[in-house]
Amino acid sequence: MKMFIIVGMPAAGKNIARIYAESRGLVYYATGDIVRAEVKKRGVETDPAKTAKISDELRGQDGMGVTRLALEKVLQSGTETGFLEGMRSWPEIELIRARAECVVVAFLAPKQLRFERICSRGRADDSPQAFDERDRREIDYGTAIPIARADAYILNTGTMEDAIKQLDTIVHS
Repeated sequence: MKMFIIVGMPAAGKNIARIYAESRGLVYYATGDIVRAEVKKRGVETDPAKTAKISDELRGQDGMGVTRLALEKVLQSGTETGFLEGMRSWPEIELIRARAECVVVAFLAPKQLRFERICSRGRADDSPQAFDERDRREIDYGTAIPIARADAYILNTGTMEDAIKQLDTIVHS
């Protein structure tokens, strides 16, 4: 199986990879989806702090619990190509690479543009007031390392179509 691992800071445009994959009938799992599903299952009010607490809990002692869940879902799909999003540390990448051929794709966008996206997208777990705190938490998880060591980059400052074209080129390389 060939796995595309999608990484990036919050609101860098990682969801574009989901749109790309789903439009082509490819499997896509995001660790954030697993966290949001758990929040809903527990009946917890969705806010950034409570979501972060459940995310930390699901990541577990070694930080890879939710990644294992997402990886198993993709591997069980039986498809030749899959997408995983939400890996925040290099050990998570190594865990996946031990089970599948991988290409790490980092979505990049300037801080101000990411902040504007957070303000406009209206997700319950987004908060303009908690933007810097969320960035720090992501960096503390180790997300800067997979971004720095990515196999390919998408500078997502243009249109969605531009980013999709860049991703398509990477997938077909």
